[in-house]
Amino acid sequence: MRRTAPEGRGPVRFGPAAPDAGLPALPELVGECAGAAGHTSPQPPGGDAVLREAASGYWSRRGLRTGPDDVAAAPGAQPLLFALLAAYDGDVLMPRPCPASWTPQARLLGRPAYHVPAPADAGGVPDPFALLETVRRVRAEGGRPRVLLLSVADDPTAAVAPPELVREACEAAVGEGLHIVSDETWRDTLHRPHETVLLSPAEMWPDEVVVLSDLAGGLLPAAWPMAVARYPATDAGTALRARTLDILTALGAMVAGPVAAAAAHALDEPDAVMARTRATAMLHGQLAAAAHQLVLASGALAGVPQAGRHLYADLGPLRGQLARLGVTDSMELENHLSRRLEVPVPGGHRFGDALGALRVRLSTGPLLGATPEQRLKSLTATAPLELPHVARALGHFGAVFDELR
Repeated sequence: MRRTAPEGRGPVRFGPAAPDAGLPALPELVGECAGAAGHTSPQPPGGDAVLREAASGYWSRRGLRTGPDDVAAAPGAQPLLFALLAAYDGDVLMPRPCPASWTPQARLLGRPAYHVPAPADAGGVPDPFALLETVRRVRAEGGRPRVLLLSVADDPTAAVAPPELVREACEAAVGEGLHIVSDETWRDTLHRPHETVLLSPAEMWPDEVVVLSDLAGGLLPAAWPMAVARYPATDAGTALRARTLDILTALGAMVAGPVAAAAAHALDEPDAVMARTRATAMLHGQLAAAAHQLVLASGALAGVPQAGRHLYADLGPLRGQLARLGVTDSMELENHLSRRLEVPVPGGHRFGDALGALRVRLSTGPLLGATPEQRLKSLTATAPLELPHVARALGHFGAVFDELR
């Protein structure tokens, strides 16, 4: 992520990537990818049968019965979401804040993107009453609200939406005739999976919901782009999938064969993959909890991180001290903290929050260590926070926030 150009406050051209695991690729997956490197035939649009069958099994094990003909794959979440939104017709609604890539996708298609506030104690799912109000206002102004994007395990807030909020928001959306796209990229990164209930909207409204998952969330390295979508097993779902495949074909957005082989293996969830996914989530959960305490100790605010490799901090209570440092909005805060922490720290304006709100997303990946060896050691240690390189990284993190008191 490049620093925001100060001239004229933008435009912001370089958005942040999703938080990276920061770990070497699992050797078992490297072997699968390398073993398929000699396959030179292109994958068909939406992925081959092996990949789609593996994705079907992945969702079926999570209570979402899926057939391979209900699945489409693409080289990353952005092209897949772009094709999916293009296959729909109408305006797009999304929570505020939301993943950094969502708003540009809608605007690139020439579609209005309407942000609906999420409840203060949750993220990724809009407040149901605010959603109804927004839909009715947009219609009164001549708009055509058609699609609601949401994420039950969220970037940037690291929150897992309570099941009752998911139910009420989806009930409101379906009642207003909206189609729902549920981004579940982070569902396998829960920090406390036995204490956290994650409810997919597709469990309640299977005929109205498309589920999208970027495998970089929990299964593959970010350098191997792969995302999959699960469509409703209805005539409308079949037609929507067909339109998505047409658009992916027009874009040339075909999955690479070697990455497809690794993805299919990962989606089958053999023991080594499941162990790495679980260990990675636990490690980042510990780092996020430690970073969260340091943020609160500085006087800033942040919700308890429940999933992912990040947390979302509100430095509004420190506005006076930040103003003395020349920081008065989230662009300036992004630049200040990126410089002091020496890693990208995207401001809340990247996620749809107001420029004047002093919010940032903080990633835990940089706390793992500076080298692949240090990061792998962090993963396998029984007490990773006590490792010297992790303790130093947390110490520097805490010192930067102490300066803001």
